[in-house]
Amino acid sequence: MPHPSQTDPAAHPDNRIGAEPPRTRAWQDGKVVAEGFPVVELSEHLRRGEVVWVDVCAPAEHELRVLAGELNLDPVAVEDAVSPRERAKLDRYHDYFFLNLYVPHVDDGALSLHEISAFVTERAVVTIRQDRALGIDALIERWDDGPELDRPELAGNTVAVLLYGLLDLVVDRQLDAAQAFDDEADELEGLLFDENASLRGVQQRSFRFRKDLARLRRITLPMREVLNTLLRRDMGFVPQALIPYYQDVYDHTLRASEWTDSLRELITNVMDSRIAMQGNQLNEVMKKVTSWAAVIAVPTAVTGFYGQNVPYPGHDTHWGFLVSTTIIALCSVGLYVAFKKRNWL
Repeated sequence: MPHPSQTDPAAHPDNRIGAEPPRTRAWQDGKVVAEGFPVVELSEHLRRGEVVWVDVCAPAEHELRVLAGELNLDPVAVEDAVSPRERAKLDRYHDYFFLNLYVPHVDDGALSLHEISAFVTERAVVTIRQDRALGIDALIERWDDGPELDRPELAGNTVAVLLYGLLDLVVDRQLDAAQAFDDEADELEGLLFDENASLRGVQQRSFRFRKDLARLRRITLPMREVLNTLLRRDMGFVPQALIPYYQDVYDHTLRASEWTDSLRELITNVMDSRIAMQGNQLNEVMKKVTSWAAVIAVPTAVTGFYGQNVPYPGHDTHWGFLVSTTIIALCSVGLYVAFKKRNWL
């Protein structure tokens, strides 16, 4: 069953924008008064004094012309909204601002980033997702289940409440990703002293972990600047009653960025420890191999110096040559197997 906020493509065939039908919703005094209406009716709801939310998924630049015309959006901001891999940021325009954020997801130790942009005006919030993997239902549930819209002192600040829900969701997902990487770091630490662990496998996981952690850090660090800008008094966007909520998101942002920094130091220490352990292991192997070589070198030197070459069973015969060759091959294979079992080769 489609969500009520999703517009009906059969009833409004000209309303399709992007990879799926847009989602729309309107609030009056903090209460939902309409949803699932076509985007062309956006200006009508705004004239009624309602707060409007529109969500589109993976639109082309020309498909946003209706929204750009309704909200008087700058072409540069529209281009940023549809361009993938824009950095996380907040840009201020004349009567609105543009946000670009990333929602991380960690699956089996692998990090994927889902980009979401938002235009925030005085009475409208437009979210633009770059792919379908970022489900918007979680954001709607947060708005519906959160007590903020039901509080009378916040009913007139619906846009700020909606943006708070979006930022809170994004930062919570970033904290979840940091927690997943923390668990991955614990596993890597456990493998560090596991003699049965594959050295190549541990190295591959470590390098992938470090690369993904750097990507996570690139999207968490700018969130501090975003929240700082929104909380500035000259912005006048966050009302006094909502400052504790935004401050809480800011604290979570600090925690996420500090967590990623500590994990970077941890994985660096793990990799350095692994290299040091490899060096120590190599020294042990060289010590043992050198000792055996010294033991074998003494009789070899004595017999070679005196030229001792006595007849042995099968001397000057074909079968004697085959026997000696077989002994050499078996001893070589035996030494190879013994060294391999001890991880000397």
